[in-house]
Amino acid sequence: MNDIAVTETAVTGTAVNVNGRVRSLDGVAAHTTALDWLRDTGLSGSKEGCAEGECGACAMLLATPTPEGGTAWTPVNACLVPVYALNGQEIVTAEGLGSPDALHPVQEKLAEAGGSQCGYCTPGFACSMAGEYYRSERTPAETTPAEGGTGHDDGIPSHDAEHGPNGFDLHALSGNLCRCTGYRPIRDAAYTLGDPEADDPLQQRLAAPAPAAVPTVAEVDGSRFIRPASLAEALRLLREEPEALLVAGSTDWGVEVNIRGRRAPLVIAIEQLDELRTLHHDDDVLEIGAALPLSEVEKRLGGAVPLLAKLFPQFASRLIRNRATFGGNLGTGSPIGDTPPALLALGARLVLASVDGEREVELAEYFTGYRQTIRRPDELIRAVRIPLPLASVTAFHKIAKRRFDDISSVAIAFALDIEDGIVTAARIGLGGVAATPLRAYAAEEALIGRPWNIATVRAASEILGAEGTPMSDHRASADYRSLMLNTALLKLYSATVISSKEVSA
Repeated sequence: MNDIAVTETAVTGTAVNVNGRVRSLDGVAAHTTALDWLRDTGLSGSKEGCAEGECGACAMLLATPTPEGGTAWTPVNACLVPVYALNGQEIVTAEGLGSPDALHPVQEKLAEAGGSQCGYCTPGFACSMAGEYYRSERTPAETTPAEGGTGHDDGIPSHDAEHGPNGFDLHALSGNLCRCTGYRPIRDAAYTLGDPEADDPLQQRLAAPAPAAVPTVAEVDGSRFIRPASLAEALRLLREEPEALLVAGSTDWGVEVNIRGRRAPLVIAIEQLDELRTLHHDDDVLEIGAALPLSEVEKRLGGAVPLLAKLFPQFASRLIRNRATFGGNLGTGSPIGDTPPALLALGARLVLASVDGEREVELAEYFTGYRQTIRRPDELIRAVRIPLPLASVTAFHKIAKRRFDDISSVAIAFALDIEDGIVTAARIGLGGVAATPLRAYAAEEALIGRPWNIATVRAASEILGAEGTPMSDHRASADYRSLMLNTALLKLYSATVISSKEVSA
């Protein structure tokens, strides 16, 4: 092992609080996932279905901090999280929710509704459902006389197709798949949940702080996992060992470990570094820390960036968004990541940090080739900066085989300014149509300075359809991708026309 400077608070002894019991990690291989470790320790409720974070059979609850200093029970995929990333942390599995003699309310409602047949997926559903059950913002829908109620609890609660009368958000289960039970009884169980009782131990736990990140150094059989205590320490490690692998949410690396058997001699975990979890803005720029989970970004922005508000629900599932980060999605350099097109349309810039300092680069200049970027081996993405004010007309179109929780065939993001019927500014970000995410500069030029009408849109659409170098693969043909580009601007135009008519009405 090389001589690496670490803070005195770093520890070699490692352990995780699982269902109220501290379990040691000492001797566990550095690449081990939380799921494999849990099952090896006898907690077999968590299941491996896909090993890619798509089925949710492995879901567990992780104690995460809230801005108020308390705790939230956050569902995450155990199959993707490196177990050493949980050093000093607190988790609850399906076994920790309840027992056969004292079922948890979630387990009880699932049983009553017939929400389980083979039972393979049920522990994951129970954990995801419990995360929503304990969500502090969950409130029952109000009632109105027009809906057959009186405006009080004795009426019919108002709700939509994706939210229950008890405030339960079905998107909380978007990362959980079931092959045999069918989703209606599972939904029915979720919609009959009340509020947690005051003496519920997991509810009471929310008032106390979540465990702080524990600086960690673990070496087993020549492989190392290190959680630095600070950004400065992480950058020093990168300078000394530029081949080290940076891991934040591990929603991409976890798949590589499970499916492709990838191993890294040194993993540096950065997802809990305070310097990478910021979110603030002034009059000119919004800055988002590269390691702030997307679900947290979504919550803290509260729709203040409409284009991102349209992106977030289409980015994988809630389970994935609870760990995934902007830094990770951009750091992989993937041409089919969902965030790059949206950030390109927003004119985002990246802050790259190293021991030498920071430099700011245009995202449009960041990608240089297939999974290649201008980021040096000794640099990491510290933050994403979005210039303000935002464009007045935005849209995010994701073309995929499923509405939610799928990889895009084509992703298109628009950000336009239209004043007195004239397009004064335009940025269009594309994904899935070339070796890198890219700006549709030619289509943008065809819009700027011209009237926002069907003639301009049709002319620009023909140019947009020829942007990039789409290829044929198992997700879509090159012709299909070009067609989707060709029709995207027309779809945006139709939406703006309908919106303007609704406003005038």
